[in-house]
Amino acid sequence: MLTTVLQVALGGAIGASGRYLVGVGMMRGFGAHSFPLGVITVNIIGSFLMGALVVFLGDKQLTHWNALLATGVLGGFTTFSSFSLEAYRLIERGNVSLAALYVALSVGAGLLGLVAGVHVMRTIL
Repeated sequence: MLTTVLQVALGGAIGASGRYLVGVGMMRGFGAHSFPLGVITVNIIGSFLMGALVVFLGDKQLTHWNALLATGVLGGFTTFSSFSLEAYRLIERGNVSLAALYVALSVGAGLLGLVAGVHVMRTIL
């Protein structure tokens, strides 16, 4: 268990560093924008890589790399890739309505949670 946690931690550090570098690169390449180019770039790239990685690791029977690569690196790079994978798995299993609920709740409740956190902290401060 400790080994797996360390793999996730190492992968997360690599992924988060990659996310930061993509954001810096987008800012330098395109300048500051009101539209979050870095975030959307990371989300799209991370989702593509998650799909490719899961199929590759499963096909090559290398699923023992999931903790480091999928959960760690890509989870640190973008949690959106994990979200996309879970939604896709629900759709693939024929649970389209459950996938729609998952997407709506994740986005809606996530935004509400963020707004609540902002409100609470602004109230405290």
